[in-house]
Amino acid sequence: MSAVPDTRALSRRAFLGVSLSAAGGLLLALRSGAAGQETAAAGEALGAFIRIEPDGRIVIGARGCEIGQGVKTSLPMLIAEELDVPWPAVTVEQLPYGLVAARDPPGFTSLYGPQGAGGSTNIPDGWHDLRLAGARARWLLIQTAARVWETPPDRLTTREAHVVHPDGRTLGYAELAPRAAKLDLPAADLPLKARSEYRIIGQPTRVVDARDIVTGVAAYGIDAAIPSALTALIARCPYFDGEVASVDEAQARRVPGVRQVVRIPGPRPGAPLDRNLAAGVAVLADDFWSARKGREALRITWTRPSGAADSSAALERRATAALAASAKIARRDGNPDEARNAAARVVEAVYVMPLLAHATMEPPNALIDLKPKSALLIASLQSPGGASQMIHAMTGVARTDIEIRLPRVGGGFGRRLQNDFVAEAVLVAQAAGTPVKVMWTREDDLQNDFYRPFGLHQLRASLDAQGRLTSWAHRVAATPRKYRAAGMEDAADWVGCVDPDGFPAGCVASYLAEFVPVDFSIPRGWWRAPLPTFCAFAVESFLDEVALAAGTDPLTLRLDLLGAPRELPYRDHGGPTLHTGRLGGVLDSAAGAIGYGRKLPAGRGIGLASHFTHGGYVAHALEVAVSQAGALEVVRCVCAADVGEIVNPLGLEAQMMGATLDGLSTALELEITVRDGRIEQSNFPDYRLLRMGAAPDVEVHLLPSGFPPSGAGEMGIPSVAPALANAIFAATGQRIRRLPVGDQLKSPARAS
Repeated sequence: MSAVPDTRALSRRAFLGVSLSAAGGLLLALRSGAAGQETAAAGEALGAFIRIEPDGRIVIGARGCEIGQGVKTSLPMLIAEELDVPWPAVTVEQLPYGLVAARDPPGFTSLYGPQGAGGSTNIPDGWHDLRLAGARARWLLIQTAARVWETPPDRLTTREAHVVHPDGRTLGYAELAPRAAKLDLPAADLPLKARSEYRIIGQPTRVVDARDIVTGVAAYGIDAAIPSALTALIARCPYFDGEVASVDEAQARRVPGVRQVVRIPGPRPGAPLDRNLAAGVAVLADDFWSARKGREALRITWTRPSGAADSSAALERRATAALAASAKIARRDGNPDEARNAAARVVEAVYVMPLLAHATMEPPNALIDLKPKSALLIASLQSPGGASQMIHAMTGVARTDIEIRLPRVGGGFGRRLQNDFVAEAVLVAQAAGTPVKVMWTREDDLQNDFYRPFGLHQLRASLDAQGRLTSWAHRVAATPRKYRAAGMEDAADWVGCVDPDGFPAGCVASYLAEFVPVDFSIPRGWWRAPLPTFCAFAVESFLDEVALAAGTDPLTLRLDLLGAPRELPYRDHGGPTLHTGRLGGVLDSAAGAIGYGRKLPAGRGIGLASHFTHGGYVAHALEVAVSQAGALEVVRCVCAADVGEIVNPLGLEAQMMGATLDGLSTALELEITVRDGRIEQSNFPDYRLLRMGAAPDVEVHLLPSGFPPSGAGEMGIPSVAPALANAIFAATGQRIRRLPVGDQLKSPARAS
């Protein structure tokens, strides 16, 4: 789920700023503002959106935060397609966060359009605007060639970075660029290519910095450095809302290389968590090792707030009791109570979803250089707009004077939609009066996160005498996602925890979705494909339970419920509609690819699940083998995806593979637990990610689609866990209703 950046989409008044680069080439930067508004020229400090240099180099800027989802490649592909240049001739440069001054309130405007990474929105946001940027640049070049040749521009075409005359003459873009940069842009939008004309969109394309990544050359936020910056590590209060009672820093100051020790305040109890998460003591040193040794030498006494005695066991007891409490209704269709009273059979189950950490490979970090009237931030981010707002609020520096560089990010998954680590860097820099680079260890990261909510899903389904589904009720008792979340005060209480319009809503005559909040003082945040991931395991597993009770096949039940292809209203992210035909299409594809329905040996089973996520449709089919001792092996793993028009099939395939393995890893082992008010997990030995040797091959099937593109970064994860659980049941008869699976299969009891 995306935090709201400054400009989610460009308005109809969006236009291109045209100028000459330092070397005399054509330079275009996408801007949003009133037509004719005076804006700052795109200079060297801000980089270029499209740059055609005299030596023939074609440089395209990548505006999005590259967190591993491939947008540093796919977004420039959109521009290159309409610019009509050969992809091998393109050099991609990562753009910084771009704000420029403007006359109208709020006094600045976006230079490049949306630049955040969340909610799988980069491709939908850029699908029209970035292609239009390329088309406008191409239009300028054609106009220039028309003047050179004294030929009507509509008689000219382009090919491979050249304008082509009807008689076969050509002019290279590099020759035309200096004159093209002096022309006015067209007043109206230009026609874009038809799909039949694509030469780049739809072609499998390797990520532009693949060699840098595999050879270790790629620079991440954690690699950032400026000569004058000290490295800071922070000892944070292990109890949420606790404070520093006392600190003895004498031994820390004796560590060679340690320069300063400063305290930073935590959030006020009960206040929105809009800056740093915890009170702490920062040790500033010449290097990471010295800072770490200095931090280890601190002697700190912490206050213990009321939540310091809480635990995961107590949380689950409260959630279980809450299932019987009065609930808030998110959706009600028909009369579920009447349908249940008239039912020949009622099926009921409760599913348990654990707290989860994000556990990005690159822990949080932020390098900041604060000056009286300017600031520089280099950090691995998902929400640079949020970071800009925060720095301005904390320092008073104008947002147009805050430079934010966007290095490649070692994973996001929603963790970096929060900028608490940026707030820490600001606080430490202000207290120390020097540029600082705040770094986190793996332990810091796992124990100071915005965790995915914990929840119980209670589901009830009514069947008539013929085994037909007549009602569906879904009650969720969970730790509310909006707990102390800045800017979410007016959101529905069930936001991020209940999906009122998710399948099978709209496909069952009587339908009820309810929410009961459960208190727990641990921060919550968006975790990869947040709402679908939180709900899919329970819903898709329970569909298999209903099919068994009805005496029908799970695939048949789903397809019958989906019915004729049609669009159903969908209010959450990815709407405004859910297409039943597309959801059925990925189910059919996954089932066909794995050979669903074939006879299997004892101890083997196939499970299916599907989900609509952020505008895309994905289904998984897993075949598993379970030994008598409970050892689990994923024998085959099939993923079918319909995400609309495909920009980069190779990138999309990689996203589906990565998300599938992430979903499998999470379902098998991952859980955050609390004892005595403290997070118990601290590193990968006790937050055990899937090992390479246990990872199956993922067979990806991409469905052709005429629908507009959705993103892809989150679509492949929600249906993995239920497909796994359904496969385990098919193999063993044991129903998994609690995640992670862990050692449940090795339990002596195999009761469903």
